[in-house]
Amino acid sequence: MSEQTAVRERAWSSTAPPGEFRTYISADESPKEFTIRAVILGALFGLLFGAVTVYVGLRAGLTVSASIPISVLSISILRAFGRSTILENNIVQTTGSAGESLAAGVMFTIPALIFLGFGSEFTFWRIFPLALLGGWLGVLFMVPLRRQLIVKEHGNLSFPEGTACADVLVAGERGGSFAGRVFWGLGLGGAYTFLMNTVQAWTSQPESRPSWFPGASFRAAITSEYLGVGYIIGPRVSGILFAGGIISWLVMMPAIKFYGQLGGTTPIYPSTIPIAQMSPDQIWGSYIRPMGAGAVAAAGLITLLRTLPTIISALRAGLKDVRAEGAGQATASSRIDRDVPMRWVIIGSIVIVAMMWVLLTFHPMKGASTYWYQNAFAGVFVVIFGFLFVTVAGRISGLLGNSSNPISGMSIATLMATCAIFFVAGWTAPNYQVLALMIGGVVCIAAAIAGATSQDLKTGYLVGSTPFWQQMGLLIGVTVSTLAIGTTLNLMNKGLEKYLPTQIPVNIQTLPSGAKVERDTFIYKGKTYVLVNSLGSHEIPDGEYLYDAGTKQIEFQWAQGIGSDKAPAPQARLMATVISGILNQRLPWHLVLMGVALVVAVEILGVRSLAFATGSYLPLGTTAAMFAGGLVRMLVEATTKKKDESEASPGALYSSGLIAAGGVFGLLGIIINLLQDPEISNRVPHWVTSAFGLPWRADLFAFGPKFMGPLATSNLFGIFMFALLAASLFYFARKKLD
Repeated sequence: MSEQTAVRERAWSSTAPPGEFRTYISADESPKEFTIRAVILGALFGLLFGAVTVYVGLRAGLTVSASIPISVLSISILRAFGRSTILENNIVQTTGSAGESLAAGVMFTIPALIFLGFGSEFTFWRIFPLALLGGWLGVLFMVPLRRQLIVKEHGNLSFPEGTACADVLVAGERGGSFAGRVFWGLGLGGAYTFLMNTVQAWTSQPESRPSWFPGASFRAAITSEYLGVGYIIGPRVSGILFAGGIISWLVMMPAIKFYGQLGGTTPIYPSTIPIAQMSPDQIWGSYIRPMGAGAVAAAGLITLLRTLPTIISALRAGLKDVRAEGAGQATASSRIDRDVPMRWVIIGSIVIVAMMWVLLTFHPMKGASTYWYQNAFAGVFVVIFGFLFVTVAGRISGLLGNSSNPISGMSIATLMATCAIFFVAGWTAPNYQVLALMIGGVVCIAAAIAGATSQDLKTGYLVGSTPFWQQMGLLIGVTVSTLAIGTTLNLMNKGLEKYLPTQIPVNIQTLPSGAKVERDTFIYKGKTYVLVNSLGSHEIPDGEYLYDAGTKQIEFQWAQGIGSDKAPAPQARLMATVISGILNQRLPWHLVLMGVALVVAVEILGVRSLAFATGSYLPLGTTAAMFAGGLVRMLVEATTKKKDESEASPGALYSSGLIAAGGVFGLLGIIINLLQDPEISNRVPHWVTSAFGLPWRADLFAFGPKFMGPLATSNLFGIFMFALLAASLFYFARKKLD
């Protein structure tokens, strides 16, 4: 065994050409792999990074790969419990990274339920089954594609994240230590986030609205996760994102304010407030969001069209491989050729479609039930589009990397095709909007998990793991992380929600077009209201409202957490915009088309438009903080005279710690907010309120203003603390790994 180890250390290379390549662990060796401790640790990482990805993704509209941070942490943790093998660490990262990729697909689509007017149905038990079905489908559909994409195309498809992860695992096997850098990011980022969000020692968003530039707002959401994301995506991408924000917040919004105030007291659709009276956030919500939605949709479709030749070749290769794979699966020649049997894939796919049909038919959302044959149609569509885009996602991830996987574009294409068929068939009622979203959501989740799964399988192929055990780890990781994803989405939606006093006289019997009664009984502060939803109405702004039968008017707006400025969820709102626009035809099309035209102009200039479009939609504070992270990376590269492109570089590992810390402690802050809610006694059992003394005082942890005085609300002090965090990133990015 020692001779084999010596040969591995001398000669192994992850990028060796096909004729010379061999796996790090040979097929003849059988070290420990699918162990209980590896599966449990991977499942725990799936829970953690699934929750963190949802938190960061809803806020920033972006996700970053979790495979390498999980690999680094796994090497350190398993080593503390005794000798571990490289294949055990690979099972940990395979199982754990499923949470991150699954979270991306879920948060891009399922929150659109809120924007479509089914916010009261946005519960854990609605999210969980859809996420689970999409995740399982993505893993199973990748099984017959593995040999074609991973083995036969070795040397042609690079799978950059998967290859980098294999290099990290091998370095860890040889004694390299990276985990300390991630833990430093976790520690400093966690302390920073806790002091800022929970203790409120300084402001989380310094802002200036100069009187000499009405309509504009200079701001930065100075969080550790935005700084980390900005560093990882680099100065160019973060700069393009920030440029989109500048166009929206410092060009378009001041222009809207300048010309709009000439309208006096007359509201201009889609707003119901005169522009002269609108704040920058109201201008962004009413006018910039539709433009941004049009921009993101156009950029997603352009990205999809650009990869059309790849899509066609990927589909042909995938179908050819599936036809030839049946016999090969039954007679695996060695351990490293053993996959999940094809009959499992076929039976599992049929079961998933049947489960979706049962879910839609026997447990429909309130006000969104559909006929059994329509639900069967949805199941067939999921299989067709699912296999198409799983194949595409796997090949594009291999060719360009998982970050270039056009998930949004594929989801938009699915929704547009589905909604077009529904429109021709006359299925335009709100219940069909939900059915279209279910189809698009499951396909999006399957495509997201497939892109990441292909990277994991490539890592396994390079290090010599058993594909069957990796695929089992992925199924376990998907199942477990779904719990964290559903819980986190629900937690953020509840924890960030607000009830805003809003007085709008309406006749509940004859609501204006675009408004509907969502629920006859809604209790708030012990009083019963009627829940009214508005989407595309000229009289009532988009949102959900509490109508008081006594005063015969709307008294409050129920502003749910997802969709607010703290969790804008741009992709999910885009999905709702596409569905509503095709089926209801109530979009402010002139604003949407302005966004499309902006993207076309940017493409003509030679700039890849997806990042720009996303930046034009997001709040400026988000993109400004990410640009700061990009600037830190630019300074690191300028002072060290080398490109910091590896995902296992010192700066990238420290940034991963910052992102995880921001997500974990951000969620902790939301949980504390919920425990301070005066209404919590109506939501949890009495013994819970008694045992924990709920609700907690509002100032229980927020003692920052008391001790810090004016500094706690000072913009300059907040910027100073963010600069210190950025300086720590600069220091650790330049400090070599041990």
